[in-house]
This record gives sequence, C-alpha cells and structure tokens, in this order.
Amino acid sequence: MNMDKQLSTWLSKNYIHYTLHTHPAVFTVPEAKIHCGHISGAHCKNLLLKNKKTEQIYLITIPYNKRLNLKEFRKMISAPKVRFADEEDLSGVLGLEPGSVSPLGLINDHKNLVIFWIDEEIWNSEIICCHPNINTETLQIPKEDFHKIINLTGNNFAIKNDLPYI
Repeated sequence: MNMDKQLSTWLSKNYIHYTLHTHPAVFTVPEAKIHCGHISGAHCKNLLLKNKKTEQIYLITIPYNKRLNLKEFRKMISAPKVRFADEEDLSGVLGLEPGSVSPLGLINDHKNLVIFWIDEEIWNSEIICCHPNINTETLQIPKEDFHKIINLTGNNFAIKNDLPYI
C-alpha cells in the first residue's frame, strides 16, 4: 500500500517538499528503529488522546525516544481522565488506521476538532520524519514545509517545551 493519493495531491498542490522512503510496516518504536533508523531527521512518536469528560481530542507529537507521562498531561489540560482515542475517533476525525497516526492526518480534520501539541525539539528540527498516514512509508520534510503543513490545516496547535515525560 502506498501514500494516499489525496495526501500526495494536497502536498503537491501546496508546494510541500519531501523525500519518501518505503519500508515494512512499523507499529512500535523498536520496529521503526530497525526499518527507519537510517533515515536522517527528527523521528516522531504520535499519540492521539481524548479527554473523557469534554471529548476533546489531542494529537501529541514528541521525539520517538520519549514517553509522555499521561497522568501529568491530564493535569496540564485539567482533565479528570484521558484515554487513547479509539479506532472510531482515529478514522472518523483523522481518516487514519491504527499504527498510522501522524501530524499529516490533520489535513483530514476538516472541522478542526483536534488540538495539536508538538514538542519544541521536533518543531525546531531541520528535518521532521513522519508517516504519510500509512506506516509503510516515512517522509522527510524540511522544517519550513512542515510548519507550512501545520499552519495550512487550520487546527489549533501549541509548540510545547514543557510536556511531561517519564
């Protein structure tokens, strides 16, 4: 399976530069290290979380080698409880399948329901590596083009230097 035609058309239409790499499907950081470790740039880990009380959905992009402290994150957003978004949220809001969560999924969030939080380390990297909404490919995207993508989605976003890690 290859990058979604709709995404490649959107990237082209918006003059987004990238380098495409194909590899076996990766679902975990250890698998990604094996199959994508040779690709230069800042590799991302993406979490789709949902505030159980308000139903607000958050996409959090952090460096691949860090683990978000969910308890502390919950406190940051003043939520009584957060959970990982389910497959219905994933496909309904971002048009994605499990294992393919990516900031690029925000282009499918036409109602701008998702709040995007990104670690400052990733945001400031010269090259950002993420899946093009499928876990058998990785895109290397120059920083300026990545910033352009996020701004073009229209989603609210925050660049964070204080995300809680374990």
